Amino acid sequence: MQTDLWNYCLNLYARPGVEPACLHLQSQGLDVCLVLCAAWLEERGVACDEARLGQLKACAGPWQREVVQPLRLLRTHWREAATRDDALAALRKQIKSLELEAERTLLQRLESVTQGWSTVQSQEPCDWLQRVAGNADHPDCDALHTLRAAINNA
Repeated sequence: MQTDLWNYCLNLYARPGVEPACLHLQSQGLDVCLVLCAAWLEERGVACDEARLGQLKACAGPWQREVVQPLRLLRTHWREAATRDDALAALRKQIKSLELEAERTLLQRLESVTQGWSTVQSQEPCDWLQRVAGNADHPDCDALHTLRAAINNA
């Protein structure tokens, strides 16, 4: 298991089915950086509660709204036009790199928030993924199951 969040995410994202599951969750409005952080915390056995979840959301929310999402919006807006314009395609590639770097920065910030958090003391597993995604009848349960399977098959 990777100990730092960035390398953990790279490893998890490369597993079969994880990329499409994450993209699906992202298309449904979930913050994939928070989802991946949840998977990391869950795999490490870190105790979860509403206060900790609130800290993660407070860290991620502004960065997603002000940095990541505007870059993603611009990149996706240019998708079709970039197929016909080499200069725009090159700029779009640079935007994609900036978006990835912004996500890396967010993951580093999320990891910093978790420094010193204790592991689970009880025998009951902590379902970070479900807490980040919302209630049990969330429409993205299949994507969450794919992530959970990838985590368990590591």
